[in-house]
Amino acid sequence: MKVRAVGAVAVILMTICISHAQSTQASSTSTPGSGPKPLLLEKSEGEQRIWRDPPPGGFMLKVSPENGSQHFVLVTEDLQPGDEIPTHKHLGQDEIVFIQMGAAHVRVGDQERDLHTGGLVFIPAYTWVSLKNNSNEPASIVGIFAAPGFENHLRCVSVLPNEKATPLSADEKKQCDQEGHVVYKELGQNPEK
Repeated sequence: MKVRAVGAVAVILMTICISHAQSTQASSTSTPGSGPKPLLLEKSEGEQRIWRDPPPGGFMLKVSPENGSQHFVLVTEDLQPGDEIPTHKHLGQDEIVFIQMGAAHVRVGDQERDLHTGGLVFIPAYTWVSLKNNSNEPASIVGIFAAPGFENHLRCVSVLPNEKATPLSADEKKQCDQEGHVVYKELGQNPEK
């Protein structure tokens, strides 16, 4: 029963996002053939990327302007025990993170708690957020962004599986952040600022 509920929530989230993207696309003027492209993707399909800096591992860009939608982005990632998404905020994009499997400790705005399979985080633009897998089991998450932009950061800080993952300099990281409309909290910085 729990698996069905999680699947139902995932289907509802995708339906809302697709409906929003289609209605927004239909209301704008575009040339024939330049609209959204339908996609059917298995878990292992999409644009696989490998992080250039720790943590090891990678993620999968499933939907972005490069492969179908001009209005939102969807990414999946498996977090191993101890993996962390550092404190950051998106400049202009709301985000939903859905815990597809496992558990994660989440801080968003002034809230903090552990979320488990089927849990969801809504992150308004300009809100600090961090996420960590504090469990002994892997966690799978789905991130849905209400507008494109962050995928540029993701591509900048990662490589394709057949490329060498070289670390980024501090200046390269800042450039990636600018390209992806994101700000990461520096060590010791108060996240309220």
